[in-house]
Amino acid sequence: MSTADLTNPIFNDETAAREYLEAQRWPDAVSCPKCGSLDGITKMQGKSHRPGLFNCNACRKPFSVTVGTVYERSHIPLHKWLLATHLMTASKKGMSAHQIHRMLGITYKSAWFMCHRIREAMDIKGTEPMGGNGGTVEADETYIGTKANHTKGQGSGHKMAVVTLVERGGRARSFKVDKATVAEVVPIVRANVSKEAKLMTDEARWYWGVGKEFVSHGRVAHKLGEYGRGEVHTNTVEGYYSIFKRGMKGVYQHCSERHLQRYLAEFDFRYSNRAKLGCTDKERADKALKGIVGKRLTYRRINERAEASPLG
Repeated sequence: MSTADLTNPIFNDETAAREYLEAQRWPDAVSCPKCGSLDGITKMQGKSHRPGLFNCNACRKPFSVTVGTVYERSHIPLHKWLLATHLMTASKKGMSAHQIHRMLGITYKSAWFMCHRIREAMDIKGTEPMGGNGGTVEADETYIGTKANHTKGQGSGHKMAVVTLVERGGRARSFKVDKATVAEVVPIVRANVSKEAKLMTDEARWYWGVGKEFVSHGRVAHKLGEYGRGEVHTNTVEGYYSIFKRGMKGVYQHCSERHLQRYLAEFDFRYSNRAKLGCTDKERADKALKGIVGKRLTYRRINERAEASPLG
């Protein structure tokens, strides 16, 4: 299924969309999202029941395929959810809520909330260390936005800082930090990079000490006009930032600090499942669909200030 294949029934027909999502969520057997039971699941087909409703004989609770997912309790048709998910995962630099609003024929407020819920589904970084078996991981930081981007009462008057780790030929993981410092950067590197990895960075001082903990640590001196010595370079992570910044400036244009981590999850997801790694648009969208399970994001939660939360 290519990006342009918008005539697929799952994007236009509610029954086809529901059956497709059921097959993705329950490839082997339907399980109750409330108690986890696999036995005694009955499909309710009476005229008084809405399509796609199941009943669990174990906990006696009814459920549908969207229960326990980021799609739960949404009044937007399921086929529009699948289309929005496909569009966001297939668009290299993202797709704005305004564009989703126009294409799907829903309000801008609904499209904005929908996009954030899909980003929540795309936040599936995993915990396996990067660069195992002697792989190479590049680390770098960048700044995005301006002082005006900060939520009122938050921030210290500087641009928003981002730290990104990119595994050559593999995944990317990005983190919003208050400021690029030893205290902020070192724990991220330690928690996410295998000790077997070759670490590549620029000359920033926060990498000096932690770099000794890995198989090797290559540094490039950008201040001296150096951009690479053989395998010692940070061109891969800088390439990631090129895509990220083009998307944030050209597509999204504005991002408040409290929502930045979700945007980072979106760009990490697409980069980690890019075509160069053999991932098609369909496979990428299906991976995002698997990420909808076990997550909820309410409109109230998305707007509240949760300073202790990684979602900001």
